[in-house]
This record gives sequence, structure tokens and C-alpha cells, in this order.
Amino acid sequence: MSSSRTEQLVEALSGPGPVLILPHTDPDPDALAAALALSQLLESRAAIRAQVAYSGIVGRAENKALLRYLGQPVKRLTSEQLDTAERIALVDTQPGAGNNALPEDRRVAVVIDHHPLKEASASAVYAEVRPELGATSTILWEHFQASGLEPPTPLATAMFYGIKSDTMGLGRGASPQDVAAYFDLQPRIDVEALYQIERAQVPAEYFESFARALHSTRLYDGVAVTDLGPMHYPDLAAEVADLLSRLQEARWVICLGTFRDNLILAVRSRSQRQGAGKLARVMVGERGTAGGHGAYAGGQVRIGDDQMEELKGLLVKRALDFLELAPETAPKPLLGQAEEPRGEEEH
Repeated sequence: MSSSRTEQLVEALSGPGPVLILPHTDPDPDALAAALALSQLLESRAAIRAQVAYSGIVGRAENKALLRYLGQPVKRLTSEQLDTAERIALVDTQPGAGNNALPEDRRVAVVIDHHPLKEASASAVYAEVRPELGATSTILWEHFQASGLEPPTPLATAMFYGIKSDTMGLGRGASPQDVAAYFDLQPRIDVEALYQIERAQVPAEYFESFARALHSTRLYDGVAVTDLGPMHYPDLAAEVADLLSRLQEARWVICLGTFRDNLILAVRSRSQRQGAGKLARVMVGERGTAGGHGAYAGGQVRIGDDQMEELKGLLVKRALDFLELAPETAPKPLLGQAEEPRGEEEH
């Protein structure tokens, strides 16, 4: 990373008026860490004070624990922030991705992301979209290095965790740059804090959700399909998909669940060269937004409750057609006959 690239990035966000940094709607550790790293970079390089805000929900226990450790520096987005921001930066997302709060009529100043390039990103003053990387935090770490800046320990911990979680410990989609950033940051982290974040306490409802997910899972000749029903938070679909990706019989995993007015989709593939992102886009079609990488992807569709079951059936059919499974392929339950969990034995 050359220092001139960092200068271009800072220049794109320089000027009078507030700067707003938006990660994707329901930010994960990589999105949170990269957004905060950009904020720190701007303040250190040019005394630019930027607000970091998200529009959705931080629901996963580990993500909540990360925010608590960082001192809750990321706040819920308000309409006033959007209206008064002179310059907006999107981090770990892009214009037109469907997973951020950028108004359609607003031009974005900066885009920094590691997902496949969206055409709308070309309108940004500065765009750095590098889909060959496994994490957006890697990009920000390279800017820190180019600037000769040392991140505070909490920020270094967050960036390390962002890379670790997005690449599943460098085992999923990690590039040589991700590996280098991971090991550069490792001696800078708060080990005890990271341990507590990764083992964040969860309520009993968390395990109930996983039990329902396992009992609803059906296997279609190497494809595991799960309908989670209503979810307490949107990241649950990705959590269950990650768990089921370890299933020996599953080459593909598809998890569907509803959160508020959205149908959430998570896709996993055993091979990093297979098109999980393409499958997700085929499934949602023109009815929603989707994207991702070879081994993992996600999407969402806004829909009314009266159409939900029909929509779920359509998306699963599209997936099975894309994967060239025979129409008569009969699913089998993951857990025997998928009986509902029972309480005390009847006597």
C-alpha cells in the first residue's frame, strides 16, 4: 500500500461539515473494526472527526461484547446524521448492495470493501474494492502501515478479530495480505479481552434457536436446507449456516429465516472456488439483494407475511435447480424423523 493511496482516501473525506462512516446495516466484527479504523485514520492523519453509525441491529453475543469492550463508540444511525453529513464513507459494503442506509440519491465520498465490485461504486470520489481479500480490516491495516500509525490496543484487537472471524481463522477465503495483517496485528491485541469476546455469554433462547434449526434441517443429496422461521436477530442465519457447514453430508448449506419484514438468506459452500455468491443472487433474483464470495454469501428479500411461505419455496426451488438436483429429489431430515424435542417423559 503506497502512502499516496492513503492521501487520496483522506482527501476524499476532507472539508467542512460532518463526516459519516456507515458499515453495513447489521455490522459484524470486520465491519465494525474497519469503520472504527477508518475513523481513527482520519483523526490521526488530518484531525477529521467522523461519526460511525449503523442502521440495523448488533444481535450476535460476540458482536455485542466487542462493542462493550470498545466502549460503545458506534451508535445507532439517526435521520439527522444522514441529513447533515457532508461526506459519507461506506465500509464493508457498497452503494446498491441493499445492506446499508445510504439514500439512493446521495453520492458517496468513499467506498472501502472486500466484496465483489458494484457498478455504483464507480461514482465514489475514492473507491477501494478488493474482492480478493477476506476482510475489509486488512485494507485499513495496510493504510495504517502506509501512514506509520500504531492502532490503540482495543482497535488492534477489533481489527484482528474482524479478520479472524471473516476468514474463520484464515481458513476461509484468506489472501496472503490477510495472513500478513493477521500476524502483524496478533502481538498488538488484548488476548484476555478477545477470549472473553469470543466466549460471550448467551441466553437459553440461543440454544433453543439452534435446536429448532437442527430439527428443521432437510438434506437434498448433499444440500442442507434450514428454515429458521422468525429470528431474534438477522445474524442467526449466518451462525447456523456456519455450524451446518461442518456437516459431513453437506456440500452446500442454505439457511432461511425472517427478521422483521425481511427474509434473510445465508449460503455456504464447502469449496472456496464454488459460487456461493452466485447461488445467493440466483435465489433472490430481482426480488432482493445478495452477494458474497465463493464459499459464503448472504442476501435478503423484503416481503409481506402473507407471501412468506410461497417465497421460501420459490427460493429453495431456484437453489435446487441451480445445483442441478433432480426435481423428484426427496429431502430427508437431519435428525432422524425430526421429532420435536420433548420435555419430561410421559408415564
